[in-house]
Amino acid sequence: MAESENKGIDISPKKDSGVLKEIIKEGEGTTLPPQGSKVKVHYVGTLLDGTTFDSSRDRGQPFEFDLGKGSVIKAWDIGVATMKKGELAMLTCAPEYAYGKQGSPPNIPPDSTLKFEVEVLGWKGEDLSPSKDGGIERLQLTAGDGYSTPNEGAIVEVKLVGEYNGNIFDEREVSFSLGEGSDINIIEGVEKALEKFKKGEVSRLTIKPKYAFGSEGCAEFNVPPNAIVEYTVTLKSFEKAKESWSLDSEEKIEQGKLFKEKGTNYFKAGKLQLAVKMYKKVLSFLDFEKDEGPTSEDRKSLLLSSNLNLALCYLKLSEPFEAKNSATAALDIDEKNEKALFRRGQAYLAIGEPQLAADDFKTLLTVEPNNSAAKSQLAVCNKVLKEQLQKEKKIYANMFDKFAKMDTQREEEEKKKAPDVMSSLGEWGKEDREREPTEFEKENPNILMLNGSGEFQDM
Repeated sequence: MAESENKGIDISPKKDSGVLKEIIKEGEGTTLPPQGSKVKVHYVGTLLDGTTFDSSRDRGQPFEFDLGKGSVIKAWDIGVATMKKGELAMLTCAPEYAYGKQGSPPNIPPDSTLKFEVEVLGWKGEDLSPSKDGGIERLQLTAGDGYSTPNEGAIVEVKLVGEYNGNIFDEREVSFSLGEGSDINIIEGVEKALEKFKKGEVSRLTIKPKYAFGSEGCAEFNVPPNAIVEYTVTLKSFEKAKESWSLDSEEKIEQGKLFKEKGTNYFKAGKLQLAVKMYKKVLSFLDFEKDEGPTSEDRKSLLLSSNLNLALCYLKLSEPFEAKNSATAALDIDEKNEKALFRRGQAYLAIGEPQLAADDFKTLLTVEPNNSAAKSQLAVCNKVLKEQLQKEKKIYANMFDKFAKMDTQREEEEKKKAPDVMSSLGEWGKEDREREPTEFEKENPNILMLNGSGEFQDM
């Protein structure tokens, strides 16, 4: 496609006239949308004969896409990356940068050169948050090299500059194990973002409180609660951590021991979340290994101790359901383990299951009869169970009283509805009941008298 046939500057990487750009209206400033950003545009697509095959303007709805991710035709990833906010340009796209030999039936024939009038309305950072809630946005300033990115556990060397309201609160170069950054006050948002960085990449991150310093803020950095912060991060180098699938059984055992040691150190330092992360790594490396061979005893020991330590961490973190699960996993390995029984009992108590807790403490006392802590906890269970029983009795008593009262009320209502037989029958009417006896009746009280109908009044 010759430039003489179509106006514009050749912006194709190979300079093969595959993408020609003609600026219709200049944009604002000098900033260009970075790779990975979500760009919002209006566009009108036409064939060379002027036939419109697609238009966001006709739909009245701007189009958004992730720049540089291959979600649109090549010409768009190339052309839009050169445009400023507010810029309006015509992109002329050769078939190999558009829909190629196949075209896009029925509107775009095979081997079609296309023209797109594109207006860039704006862009926002690429969403790197795990749940895609916009909590971590990346604007790439300098692209990195290659395709490899750090994995969890990788040793990363980074330069970072943290800002809040335009003021720098953190500026340093550090090396650390990815996933353990909180040990040196590196926030989760930076760590999550680094998993998407390539070597040499420089990006600006906008991080919401959930992935930054949360509702507590950071006194050390003078960052207030619920603050949105920004970091400019450079990934200078990294060394990937070994994945479990790449290790043999002995190497997994050695790696598991390292994770356990790290977890124990974090636990002693009161960094419980990091301790949990390390103990869980032990499980992820060893859980699916065969329970046989020369490493089986080491594996069993590591799994048992890691589950026991996880249960303890979760109890301290007030996560009793997780503690129960970890203690149960330990009991699956050693059904009479005193620590596992004790910690699961504590977890059951915390989630309101005193009977199950009591069962665990009783089992523990059959294994270790002199365990005073278990005796104390069992006493607590029995007290709670007694209180529950008294409460239930009171509830049931109140229920019975209520039902009895309802029955009495119902009987009274039924009585009110019943006819007054004695007052409605003629021989025992009001007049008969209230009149004074005659002299004859007084003198002869036992003689039956006839009423006006000729019937005995007593019958």
